[in-house]
Amino acid sequence: MTTLLCERTEAPMTTSEAEVDLDGALWQAWKTLELPEGFHAEIVEGFIEVSPTGRSRHGIVSNRLRRRVEKFLEGGDCAAYQDMNILHGRKVLIPDVFVAPEDLEEALDEDGLGVSAESVALVAEVVSPGRDATERDRVRRRRAYARAGIPVYVLIDDFDGHGTVTVLTSPSPKEAVYAAEIRVPYGTAVEIPDGPAKGFAITEEITGEPLD
Repeated sequence: MTTLLCERTEAPMTTSEAEVDLDGALWQAWKTLELPEGFHAEIVEGFIEVSPTGRSRHGIVSNRLRRRVEKFLEGGDCAAYQDMNILHGRKVLIPDVFVAPEDLEEALDEDGLGVSAESVALVAEVVSPGRDATERDRVRRRRAYARAGIPVYVLIDDFDGHGTVTVLTSPSPKEAVYAAEIRVPYGTAVEIPDGPAKGFAITEEITGEPLD
């Protein structure tokens, strides 16, 4: 007697299907993470990245920026925030400072896990020391914020020469790039050109003097 073995043949997943599957797996894993105090986790370009709280200077500069942006925005519809998840699909980013509506209730996702990237007008990062940290802020987060369509990305970078401030605008989500860039050394004021923080100047009062 001949036995016929029937096997189900499945077509290989397309690239987009594989990305969706990976996004779902990372999303579920991220939601179950329990991290020790002083660490946070983001989903950036197909990875869960766990980072420690920044060093003292990182915190000082971040808070200087937040306080001054908050004062600049007084009386308007937007405010400055820290330590919250920004969600773009199933990607998660935690910028050092961001600008979003004063009333965040409508901008939160249904599970209350974070703020929709569509509601964010500006994000800012203060670069941390170390090769991976600098690459994360200069390259991976730059692409991720552009892909999310966030209009303005500010990068305060102690490790670029004697310190630089870069203001990136005109995101192209499909290409994951910012079309416009202004980069100045510490000690030179640079203004935000678009959005609710338009006209706000990042100066030496925020960055400190050029570094030796």
